[in-house]
Amino acid sequence: MSGKGKGKGAGKGKSGKSQSRSLRAGLQFPVGRVSRYLRRGRYAARVGGGAPVYLAAVLEYLSAEILELAGNAARDNKRTRITPRHVQLAVRNDEELNKLLGGVTISHGGVLPNIHNVLLPKKKHSKEGATAKPKKAKSSKKKKVKKGSKKGSNKKIDSSGPSQEY
Repeated sequence: MSGKGKGKGAGKGKSGKSQSRSLRAGLQFPVGRVSRYLRRGRYAARVGGGAPVYLAAVLEYLSAEILELAGNAARDNKRTRITPRHVQLAVRNDEELNKLLGGVTISHGGVLPNIHNVLLPKKKHSKEGATAKPKKAKSSKKKKVKKGSKKGSNKKIDSSGPSQEY
């Protein structure tokens, strides 16, 4: 037999036309090409039927996610075309994508705008009294301490720390 029979593996629908694996999986990324790369890459002796479909779906999802964020970055900069700078901004501002692509250098991507806090000029307060701590009002009454009382008589006052009893 020639192998083009109308069986389960023929890949033909009711109309008789062949369907690609990408179409059957509902993907835009090419499942056949991913399958070929997996076989020729010699990652394993055998490649299952679901492996290229799964890998193509993952690659399509990641691409769509990056392109959506890069499109948002381009729109924020009032541009209609996505440039490597927009891809860089999208990846570095997203925590998970930044972790995934941490060791990747995007050509012509630049860096995130950042100025270290130490290099910024110190803010001067317009009113000095507004930020200062309010002073406690001094009490006119003095506390009387008896000479023979036990409180305070056995304590030595140390200016370096809390008071200690001897």
